[in-house]
Amino acid sequence: MRARALLGGAVILAAIVLWHRPSAQPASPGSNPFGCTARGDGSICDAVAGLSEVAHSPVLPSNAAILLPPPETPGATDPAITQSNIDETICRPGYARSARPAYAVTGPLKRRMMDAQHPGEPIADYELDHLIPISIGGAPLDPRDLWLQPRHGQANAGDKNVLAYVLWRLVCTHQLPLATAQREIRHDWTRAYQLYATPENIQKYHFQHTEEQRD
Repeated sequence: MRARALLGGAVILAAIVLWHRPSAQPASPGSNPFGCTARGDGSICDAVAGLSEVAHSPVLPSNAAILLPPPETPGATDPAITQSNIDETICRPGYARSARPAYAVTGPLKRRMMDAQHPGEPIADYELDHLIPISIGGAPLDPRDLWLQPRHGQANAGDKNVLAYVLWRLVCTHQLPLATAQREIRHDWTRAYQLYATPENIQKYHFQHTEEQRD
């Protein structure tokens, strides 16, 4: 339904733009296919750009707060990880896997949290997630960084894993400060997803959702 609505809107906007666009004036280099080169002037270009952004953004419920961790999970970082040593720690291949606690520790912890928070629900429907991923300096066993995130539905654990991988690459290629990545994902990971897990970044970093790339 949403896809059909977006497609219909795109067709209508395209028709309007082509009707108003001077036929003798070619589009300038770097402009989009509709000839729009600027935004913020209230023109049809704003509508075209807005439609494009909606098409590339995850669909979130009006109350996005339900997708965020509870207040008792504000996020926690490993004090041993700093901007000055990321190349020797989190950016070293295999770091997150080596720092992740063993299942013998996290398995019983997850079961206790499931019994307290989601009694009777399948344990496989939730991921024991680090709000600030280990891959960008999250604290491996601090309760303030651990929460149960749904694996299904809107803005689920898989989506957050995509964001975690993109942020890790941005931090380790020195395009984004470590503290900024940590702050963005702990404050509102759904907003951070819209800012950083763009189709371009996902394609650029060839993200593939595998066990090795989980936080």
